Amino acid sequence: MTTLAVSIPPRPRQRAGAVTPPAAGSGELAYALSNDGLSVLREGRAAPALLPKADQVVAVLAAPDISWHRITCPKAQSARMAAALAGLLEEAVLDDAGQLHFALAPGAKGGESTWVAATDRAWLAGEIAALEKAGLRIDRVVPGAWPDEPATGHFAETHDDNGSGVGGLGLSLTWAHIDGVACWPLQGGLARALLPQPLPPDARFTATAAVAAPAERWLGATVRVQSPGAQALNAARSLWNLRQFGLAPRHRGLSALREAWRRFRGSTWRPVRLGLVTLVAVTLVGLNLAAWQQRGTLVAKRSAMTAVLQTAHPQVRAIYDAPVQMQRETDVLRAGAGRPGEADFESALQAAASAWPAQQPVQTLGYENGRLTLTVPGWSEPQIAAFREALAPSGWRVEAVDGRVTLSRAAPGSAAAKRT
Repeated sequence: MTTLAVSIPPRPRQRAGAVTPPAAGSGELAYALSNDGLSVLREGRAAPALLPKADQVVAVLAAPDISWHRITCPKAQSARMAAALAGLLEEAVLDDAGQLHFALAPGAKGGESTWVAATDRAWLAGEIAALEKAGLRIDRVVPGAWPDEPATGHFAETHDDNGSGVGGLGLSLTWAHIDGVACWPLQGGLARALLPQPLPPDARFTATAAVAAPAERWLGATVRVQSPGAQALNAARSLWNLRQFGLAPRHRGLSALREAWRRFRGSTWRPVRLGLVTLVAVTLVGLNLAAWQQRGTLVAKRSAMTAVLQTAHPQVRAIYDAPVQMQRETDVLRAGAGRPGEADFESALQAAASAWPAQQPVQTLGYENGRLTLTVPGWSEPQIAAFREALAPSGWRVEAVDGRVTLSRAAPGSAAAKRT
């Protein structure tokens, strides 16, 4: 499954004399594209509408845009959890808790200690809306750094106006450890004073290529160069997802169908798609094979009927419908021999006599177009039913209306004909 990690620019901070911050989604964004979620396939910067397509899109927030709080998770229902978190952290945050968005750590359970991430709700909602307006479906929003172990530090250039710092370049250090996340500028002595000494033996440090050399001089140790794309992709592999509560994605109606279709087209479902295509192909091959066998059977049966007709009636030269021609030639021979046919008057009368109830007279009879009609007043329903059941196995249909009983040959596909 391809993954696109998009780095959200740091939230603009209002300062004296600062210009109006740019609108959300108006500039180019740093991104990293991966086909396995582990290695960077391509990275760069592009406008939101020009970002590469991927099965999964993950937005990565800059570390300074998130504050971290260790709490005991409230035992509240999902619909009330956001309000419960706001009330619990009201005294712990600098901004109005009602304007912040809170997200619980993965696997958080009520009554247990957990981490809560807090960020500006309106700003984050605006960034998500801008990306989705550009055609990106944001599956997850993750922090660039989160409380974890072993401890990690990442050096990056800053984008402030004073430009002062180590080697004439503005630098910052993001320090993530088991007790939280902190971001310090390297100007002055604050970062050196707050960074634990000695450093944890398993601590790992990375830096962007532009600041790797000054970062090593400041730290006095080797740091591993990590591109912004690799750093964003590493954050995308975390289990965090800040799209919770009011910012959770909503997929309804047609949007839900589109989302399901998009996921189905992803590489994760590729084995299922291949299996379905294989199943359809095997089914089509099987149906065509069965049809070919059925055609062969029908051709063999037609050939057999033609052979029977030619053997029994060699005078027939042109054969276009063997069963019909066989019946016609047989009827000609039967008529020439003076024998009645199955639907002739003699056959119908003989069939009626074979099942006639004892001591029941016949007032009148008539025969027309293969139908023998007998006037028999006074027959009871049981007598009519017995008469009909007696003649049905021989292929005769019996109709009784207003004291008249009519016999006729049943149609070839009728129930009476099938019982013969």
